[in-house]
Amino acid sequence: MPGDPAIIVFDGVCVLCSGWVRFLLGRDRGQRFRFAAMQNESGRALLAQHGLDPDDPLTFLLLDGQGAHTDSDAIIRVLAGLGGPWRTAAVLRLIPRALRDAGYRGLARNRYRWFGRKPSCMPPAPEHRHRFL
Repeated sequence: MPGDPAIIVFDGVCVLCSGWVRFLLGRDRGQRFRFAAMQNESGRALLAQHGLDPDDPLTFLLLDGQGAHTDSDAIIRVLAGLGGPWRTAAVLRLIPRALRDAGYRGLARNRYRWFGRKPSCMPPAPEHRHRFL
């Protein structure tokens, strides 16, 4: 439903992905987004419900009032959903999805090597706990 929080399923042990969530928490003043790490029960269930393998986390999942979105489409929707100047990210849709997703997949395959991996999921700060599933 419009107005309901959107849910972002992210890789909770990936340093880059956890940084992305911290970035969003700092800019999502309307608290539009909620978060689920793909390593926990909620995140795994959401991935499985949408035909994604929770044991092969190479995708990014956004669930919002318009449905399920993955990869570069999801990232563009999230950025545009922040409002303000971030809405200009929608112009990235002019790049063919196959090219955008190829870049996304290259980053996803190499994220641990390039950015690192933590031994466990990032714990949310107390003021943000209500935004995590």
